[in-house]
Formats: sequence, C-alpha cells, structure tokens
Amino acid sequence: MFERQITEDTVIDAVRHGEVIADYPEDEPYPSFVILGKAEDRPLHVVVGVDAESNRTRVITVYVPEPDLWSEDFRTRRIP
Repeated sequence: MFERQITEDTVIDAVRHGEVIADYPEDEPYPSFVILGKAEDRPLHVVVGVDAESNRTRVITVYVPEPDLWSEDFRTRRIP
C-alpha cells in the first residue's frame, strides 16, 4: 500500500464503503475477502483477513487492478 502511494484513509474508506467481490473462507490463518473500493477516480482492491476471535480486520494487500486482467467493472478476473 505504501509502495503504491495509497493512503491509510483511502484503504479505510474502501473497506467501510466498498463491495466484497470475492471471499476465501478457507484461507489461513484467517478467512479473507477482496473488497472493491474507490481511490479518487480509480478502482481499488483491498484484500483483508478477518480474525473473528479478536474481532479484527487485517489488511493483507492493496492494489489498483490492471484493466487488462479484470472485467470493465473490476469485479471479475478475466480468463486468459
């Protein structure tokens, strides 16, 4: 997130107001989700893990999805 110059406030906003587009309940050590949010006028994917025991959400990674790899709405990964 820091390497991509995405601020903490932007990530928090995306997690709070974004849309879950994928979930991975079997991920270890925590179930994870991909959230589609917005960073100004660009799409943003935030991958989070949810620790239900401590009631904490942990950001795993944040990136701007590549248009060539995702559908026009950035919700579905394109199949090569």
